[in-house]
Amino acid sequence: VQLQASGGGSVQAGGSLRLSCAASRRTFSNNGLGWFRQAPGKERDIVAAVSWNADSLYYADSVKGRFTISRDNAASRVYLQMNNLKPEDTAVYYCAASRYATYSMSARDYRYWGQGTLVTVSS
Repeated sequence: VQLQASGGGSVQAGGSLRLSCAASRRTFSNNGLGWFRQAPGKERDIVAAVSWNADSLYYADSVKGRFTISRDNAASRVYLQMNNLKPEDTAVYYCAASRYATYSMSARDYRYWGQGTLVTVSS
């Protein structure tokens, strides 16, 4: 396993969770990193992404102003702080490492994937 996601759980609407993704066996300090999510019966969509040096960030419109992506290259970790959670945020969340130093919004550009962590938001 090269990426390990954690921090998922069950919360009520309006609550917060912080997802963490740890890299092992290799460093991804030169790679863009992203968080994706997949709800039942839906495609895997980008949530947020960050370039290798955190100079460039991307957020899906649905999470702007509520989610924050950050990375700690020294610790080989990427985080997703999720605030004001909504029931529609319910999904399995995946962290991934891009093939490139910049981020990408396409899942096809991500070579390494974590195993996913479930986030359930109740109304």
